[in-house]
Amino acid sequence: MVALVSQENVVALVSRTGRHLQRYNKGRRQVVGCIPYRYKISKQTSLVDEKQELEVLVISSQKGKGMLFPKGGWEIDESKKEAASRETLEEAGVRGIVGHELGKWNFKSKTHDTLYEGYMFPLLVQEQLDIWPEKNVRQREWMSVDKARKACQYSWMKEALDILEKRLNSQQQLDEKEVAPSSLCYQNCK
Repeated sequence: MVALVSQENVVALVSRTGRHLQRYNKGRRQVVGCIPYRYKISKQTSLVDEKQELEVLVISSQKGKGMLFPKGGWEIDESKKEAASRETLEEAGVRGIVGHELGKWNFKSKTHDTLYEGYMFPLLVQEQLDIWPEKNVRQREWMSVDKARKACQYSWMKEALDILEKRLNSQQQLDEKEVAPSSLCYQNCK
């Protein structure tokens, strides 16, 4: 028996390595990453009052010191969004929809005397894999935004998280205005 497998469902179990394809800008290594997020639906008190709690996925650093969001080198053969999605798949084992860029940050490595240019994106998680390239070297954990803000070791990533939270909250407020309780029809609707 032969099974056909869609190319998009195949995950390479090896992370890209090496610096020969890395992008640099004025001597700064360019890195990209994502803040993977989902909504956890909490207890419903009525038909209209369904509360969605925002959760984000953080991962352990490879050296096991602290938590962060997935990020890594932006390579010359991919767009920023493609690189951010690839890094998130390799490091956190999730796939989803990459949103609009949250911003650009310049920072210095804590372990190397190197300057970086970092870009972060939101990633609405649609699939969480059981096996992914860096499963054996990283832990991943879903947590609230407040807990993630405390756990994350990088200030620039915390700023990106703040931007994401504000963006999603303002989007949720717009969505709530569009579906006001008075516009819902419960019975005998025509």
